[in-house]
Amino acid sequence: MKLTSAEEQLMQFVWQHDKVILKDLIDSYNEPKPAKTTVATTIKKLIDKGFVAYDEIGNTRLYYAVVKKENYFSKQMKSMIKQFFDNSTSQFASFFAKDASLTKEELQKLRDLIDDELKQK
Repeated sequence: MKLTSAEEQLMQFVWQHDKVILKDLIDSYNEPKPAKTTVATTIKKLIDKGFVAYDEIGNTRLYYAVVKKENYFSKQMKSMIKQFFDNSTSQFASFFAKDASLTKEELQKLRDLIDDELKQK
């Protein structure tokens, strides 16, 4: 499931922390900070989508991520490869290697990662 940019921004903060309260979420924004109701609405949408859950302690809700960042990122990458590269990871890798303006060192690291994966298979 795709998140809006506002939802992704909140999720990035939630993913970085074990549990957060609404005030933490509001404080994570730069000035001018959004209204409390705006952040509350966004977190409610994330709960409805199954990305976030909460524990209630008294009148305080402690929000935490249900979906791991790696799982979300993986699904988004697969969707992008399907949509833009005809579901071909090799086309994606070719585009990434040629058009991403990688340095020689970055290309070497990428090659090392691929070599490691090949050894494991």
